[in-house]
Amino acid sequence: MLTSALDLSNLGTTVGSTTAVNSNNATDPQASQDRFLKLLVAQINNQDPLNPMDNAQMTTQMAQINTVSGIQELNATLKGMAEQSAAMQSLQGTSLIGREALIDGDQLTYDGAIAKGAVALDGEASQVYVDVIGANGAVIDTVDMGALGAGQHAFEWDSGALGAGAATRFEVRATSGSEAVTAKPLSRLEISSVGFSSGALNLQLQNGRTLTYDQVRAFM
Repeated sequence: MLTSALDLSNLGTTVGSTTAVNSNNATDPQASQDRFLKLLVAQINNQDPLNPMDNAQMTTQMAQINTVSGIQELNATLKGMAEQSAAMQSLQGTSLIGREALIDGDQLTYDGAIAKGAVALDGEASQVYVDVIGANGAVIDTVDMGALGAGQHAFEWDSGALGAGAATRFEVRATSGSEAVTAKPLSRLEISSVGFSSGALNLQLQNGRTLTYDQVRAFM
């Protein structure tokens, strides 16, 4: 039986279809090379003696198999690196359990009678006040935080005789002399567990909310 020049253009398809039979062989560069060599030997044994394959054809076909094998090896390396990165992030994420995440929001969280929150300042402030808001929307107390620099700052408020849950949210007022300083309220929530999905580290907070790592402003 006479054969024409070996066609490697569909080698990738051949490798993919082999997955249905043997998934390991479909992604193993050595298996692809073995199949190529078997096809090449079969072609040489059955070639037309009046029209033999020349050296240029063989060189081209060898280059094709090397390219396919190189791509498979690169894909395997990248997959391994991605798996290692995910494992490293999950391991690092476990160190966050029990710590507090600072996230955008004006909700107070309680530890017994102590309410907790934080503020983010865009610039240095000579005076910062936190107004604690009751259920009826009125200010029931004010926390004087004094002078603070730019960045995130935590505070606590003792509800005292008012009892835990007396207030649910707060507002921030910050000034530098007579000028207002942009201030943003932040909620403090304990991280109860962590997970890794869809390429991102997820944090499960004490209120049941789940956030990705990049949604957290800071950790305490």
